[in-house]
Amino acid sequence: MCAINGRRSGADAWPRGPRCAAPRACAVPRRRLPGLTPNEAPRRRPQGEYLDILAISCDSFDEEVNVLIGRGQGKKNHVENLQKLRRWCRDYRVAFKINSVINRFNVEEDMTEQIKALNPVRWKVFQCLLIEGENCGEDALREAERFVIGDEEFERFLERHKEVSCLVPESNQKMKDSYLILDEYMRFLNCRKGRKDPSKSILDVGVEEAIKFSGFDEKMFLKRGGKYIWSKADLKLDW
Repeated sequence: MCAINGRRSGADAWPRGPRCAAPRACAVPRRRLPGLTPNEAPRRRPQGEYLDILAISCDSFDEEVNVLIGRGQGKKNHVENLQKLRRWCRDYRVAFKINSVINRFNVEEDMTEQIKALNPVRWKVFQCLLIEGENCGEDALREAERFVIGDEEFERFLERHKEVSCLVPESNQKMKDSYLILDEYMRFLNCRKGRKDPSKSILDVGVEEAIKFSGFDEKMFLKRGGKYIWSKADLKLDW
């Protein structure tokens, strides 16, 4: 099982801040997990048996920047919560992944030291992507134009973090058509024209017919590393 916190389309949209076409499968559980002492950890590890990998969004390690981009959590500290989740993943023996959207407010940040300290199995770095009707244009649910960065700026960010071995970059070109996205009506969303054009529902015409109109680029999916090892059994992590 792979659990990741929502950010993509429809019900999985970000509540605030910039948007990126990063796929997420389900929400991080709201239930408060207990902190684990060294003696408690072995007893609680079976609770994480059926969860292979947990992906968490972190766009900045500067709390002021998190507030600017809509990641502020009031009195809670976003970075402290991230570190707490990292400890839980280690205690429960769940692989840990970080997703970051690079935008106007964090593009000059150097996250090398913090990412290395957290030591995720995978750090997905997305270039902020505009989708008409969702985060730009007249009918947009939110306005993200002020968050957009150019390709050269994104490349400079990647160059700054070249020593981070787990970094997996996704530019707008790689991202836009290399995901299969379903909305709440079970329709594939085609982003080839810079907006989300829905197919017919798979409930009405079946998957094989609906997927023809998804705009999915399988070659780009493979090129960007979409197929990777995520099972705990295969990762063989040193806990």
